[in-house]
Amino acid sequence: MKAAAFSEYGGPEVMKVMTFPDPQAGPGQVRVRVKTAGVQHYDCSVRGGWTPQGVTVQLPQILGNEFAGIVDQVGEGVAEFTVGTEVLGFALLNCYAEYVVVGQDQIVKKPESMTWEEAGGLTGNGQGAYIALRAIGVDQGDTILIHGAAGSLGAYAVQLAKLWGAKTVIGTASESNHDYVRSLGAIPVTYGEGLVERVRALAPEGIDAAFDTAGAEGVRASVQLVEDRNRICTFVAYDLIEELGIPAVRGVRSAARLAELAELHASGKLRTTIRQTFPLEQVEAAHRLIETRHGRGKIVLTMD
Repeated sequence: MKAAAFSEYGGPEVMKVMTFPDPQAGPGQVRVRVKTAGVQHYDCSVRGGWTPQGVTVQLPQILGNEFAGIVDQVGEGVAEFTVGTEVLGFALLNCYAEYVVVGQDQIVKKPESMTWEEAGGLTGNGQGAYIALRAIGVDQGDTILIHGAAGSLGAYAVQLAKLWGAKTVIGTASESNHDYVRSLGAIPVTYGEGLVERVRALAPEGIDAAFDTAGAEGVRASVQLVEDRNRICTFVAYDLIEELGIPAVRGVRSAARLAELAELHASGKLRTTIRQTFPLEQVEAAHRLIETRHGRGKIVLTMD
């Protein structure tokens, strides 16, 4: 099979399309012929030399941890999925490939209304936003600040916060993305000097919780705005967690949570914006684009 992988750590240029043996489904597993795979900052961090907890990187290493496709091989003991079932799912690495093997507890059926591009890009950022908002206790009546609200992770967080009853959601974004952030249900505010004052003007009664998907500026602003630091989390500026005394939020993805998100999507309550798609052979360009940050929506690789 063809897959996008790297043989040495470095920038986007180390990503190459290579040939690997076709994986085979074992007991309790399925093999999926991948149609689309989402691109995440997580992937770029691994490519640059970071090793996620519980993961072994073996060069050459295939990247990607979210995908959508069609089951084409079923292992012993799998009852819920059959050959031909359209699914979306997750794995730790190995998804930028024509085939991926995962446990049956790592996939759910793809709603008919969901495009392949949407399905390939939902798992990682959708579950990440869900985990983060639960960790900071987003609830009815809260005023929430989300940094990087136009990106895929931030956009899911805005929508989930509203669905879960947040009274006000304020989202930081580049000015060119303000109309988009409004369309998601948030009040947009511009990055940069004076951010704390601008947010205070929009929320004179205070900010209850904050989720950062953009970096150091957002986290430092959040600790000035949120009284309880246990209600602040970042998925980007990990180096500031200890310094600022905020919790290190981690979570385990699950098929049950993914099924909930897929149902919200199918019912029109959760929206996915596709920023751009790239064929597998253009994986380097996809990585260069995501690393520019401040983009709107999801970047997805297509396998055919």
